[in-house]
Amino acid sequence: MSTLTIASAREVFDLLREDLVAVEQELGRDAASSVSTITEIAEYLREGGGKRIRPSVLLLSARLLGYSGLSAIRLGSVVEMVHTATLVHDDIIDGADTRRGRPSANTTWGNEKCVLAGDWLYMQAFKVALEERNLRILELLIGLTQQMVEGELLQIQKLGKAVSEAEYYDLIFRKTACLFSVSMRLGAVLAGASEAQEANLAAYGRSVGLAFQIVDDVLDLTATEEVLGKPVASDLREGKATLAVIHAIDHGTARDRQTIQRVLDDRSFESVSRERIQEILSRNGSVEYAMAAADHYAEQSRQALASFPDSEFKRALLWVPDFVVAREK
Repeated sequence: MSTLTIASAREVFDLLREDLVAVEQELGRDAASSVSTITEIAEYLREGGGKRIRPSVLLLSARLLGYSGLSAIRLGSVVEMVHTATLVHDDIIDGADTRRGRPSANTTWGNEKCVLAGDWLYMQAFKVALEERNLRILELLIGLTQQMVEGELLQIQKLGKAVSEAEYYDLIFRKTACLFSVSMRLGAVLAGASEAQEANLAAYGRSVGLAFQIVDDVLDLTATEEVLGKPVASDLREGKATLAVIHAIDHGTARDRQTIQRVLDDRSFESVSRERIQEILSRNGSVEYAMAAADHYAEQSRQALASFPDSEFKRALLWVPDFVVAREK
């Protein structure tokens, strides 16, 4: 039995420092267009930061199997561009005013320009990926993009409805976990992984991605606006029922269900306060239920690495689910 310890945040940062600097430089080059508005929007989004967790897991996946090279840097930029494109489109669809504590791009440049900039980022990601001359990579990215678009459409269809847990998990796989899973697969493909290795790394990415989104949804309900960088309970106000809310609907009283449904119907907290919703969630243990689900997927992701030999890169991958579950924003 392995006695491998989990890396610390500092160790992971030191391990990936040079690669992530290279990814950031690649992003700067890749997101430049001859049309100045696209470059301005892309640069604004890049400067907004973010955790770069998707390029990080791609790099760690490749390194775990002994690959290091420019292709991992290039594809790290690709997955971050895909992620950024989805955020731009999400903000437009949701009518969001803020993103990571700053005005969202659409509040500055308008929806029309931003939707086109998002489209450009998608196409630029594929153009950069094409430099690999690898059909498997393109197949993964095309499938990913289709899943994410389908997820967004499904979510729009289900707005205002008390979805089931199964529907919720399908949505968050398409919208979030699929990108984590494909990021791990891309690293595996670069390293020439076996089918079994690629499948295990994809399973790791799926579980980490599910945990990430569950925690994201919990934070939307429990964090402060100052920490979150956007209004609290935005999801519920937009008509989205996330895991803690679904649990409260399934396990609360008839009155609890009616109260939550009123917010989903009204798309506002005018007739029902946020505090009232938080009281319902607290009384039904719904936040704890959702966090237990996140812990479950974090553990699943660690189990998916069991067959890989011990290394500093495996230690770093073991750290990621801990970071995902413990984060505050």
